[in-house]
Amino acid sequence: MAIKLYNTLTRKKEEFVPLEEGKVKMYVCGPTVYNYIHIGNARPAIVFDTVHRYLEYRGYDVQYVSNFTDVDDKLIRAANQLGEDVPTIAERFINAYFEDVSALGCQKADVHPRVMENMDIIIEFISQLIEKGYAYESEGDVYFRTRHFNEYGKLSHQSIDELRVGARIEVGEKKQDDLDFALWKAAKDGEIYWDSPWGIGRPGWHIECSAMAKKYLGETIDIHAGGQDLTFPHHENEIAQSEALTGKPFANYWMHNGYINIDNEKMSKSLGNFVLVHDIIKQHNPQVLRFFMLSVHYRNPINYSEELLDSTRAAFDRITTSYQNLKHRREASSNLTNNNQEWLEKIAALEDEFVKAMDDDFNTAKAISVIFDLSKLANYYLLEKNTSVEVINTFTSQFEQFYQVLGLKLETEEMLDEEIDALIEKRNQARKDRNFQLSDQIRDQLKEMNIILEDTPQGTRWKRG
Repeated sequence: MAIKLYNTLTRKKEEFVPLEEGKVKMYVCGPTVYNYIHIGNARPAIVFDTVHRYLEYRGYDVQYVSNFTDVDDKLIRAANQLGEDVPTIAERFINAYFEDVSALGCQKADVHPRVMENMDIIIEFISQLIEKGYAYESEGDVYFRTRHFNEYGKLSHQSIDELRVGARIEVGEKKQDDLDFALWKAAKDGEIYWDSPWGIGRPGWHIECSAMAKKYLGETIDIHAGGQDLTFPHHENEIAQSEALTGKPFANYWMHNGYINIDNEKMSKSLGNFVLVHDIIKQHNPQVLRFFMLSVHYRNPINYSEELLDSTRAAFDRITTSYQNLKHRREASSNLTNNNQEWLEKIAALEDEFVKAMDDDFNTAKAISVIFDLSKLANYYLLEKNTSVEVINTFTSQFEQFYQVLGLKLETEEMLDEEIDALIEKRNQARKDRNFQLSDQIRDQLKEMNIILEDTPQGTRWKRG
């Protein structure tokens, strides 16, 4: 079976054929590190970590690169507000990023290049675009001549005329055409800067990924990925400047994950629903958040709410309980049963279904439904009077393999007393609000974690079972 993925460039599913047999070059746009990452940043981190894992599971040698934008307008504003320099802030939030996504089960990429560490190749890239006539200097700024790249708009499927309607010139910009975009920005008073042939300044946002992808992966890569919001202008501009320079396709496959809404509203600071991963994982098992993200196909929008996360926790725990029950039963099992082959074939059929789901544009939602089927099958098997060590080992190995591919963990950590108290307080509030569904979900969740509740006139008491 071949992997098929949806290519934003062609707007259709295509069979995945890498440039070099058995190897994949993959670049994913990383965060701008001026703050802790929000839940919208977490989705591409989880999604494309899973894509990376699955490609390796299918036998590919993956070169995985994901950058950090460690200098731009947002970082400069944060530095001014906090009275610190840009490198200090960037370093702090890069470390925070690794801490947060590691908790979410994300592996590090092979390389995490930073803008400040690659300034020489960025300046060289811009210089070559100027030499080719695709860019020009204007009073210390450098701009890309958008109209000189005839295929501009091919990723976002917009024409130059459509793009011009929404184009505008920012205050202080000195473009020849309102569609041109900045490759280099002259430094303003007090800003961080680097020396360049055009004076002191810093790169525009789009040029960094083109330069670093070329440095670490070559002129043409297999997969370029990121959030849907990056399709235009960021990825469109990357294509223009990269292909203008090399005359070769920049990436053969473009993948974009969908948006996240908060309680059915678009997430934004102005609405006050801006949710940081750093805060969520203090209150919830980060593995449950990953499971929640993967329970929806990566290209579809996803709605986040506390209620949905609690519901996901109960589902996640049901699978964990099945796995733990198998391990407990193994000690009482033998190899004397005579129906092993029947059960082994059923498990193998589910593995085929899992691969089929993931081969179809990395459909983790369907893959998780296969894991639920495995959990149900395991529960049925445990009703057997006589069970086999061979079958139980196959069940547990299959759970572990599926979870490894999805970046999930099956082993549960014992809850801390303060975590239990926080859940009980949340349950009590739900009862006061007459939200009995949530209240029951929390009780069931604690029960599955072997926590026994007793409601008394003096309050809710608990003990470990």
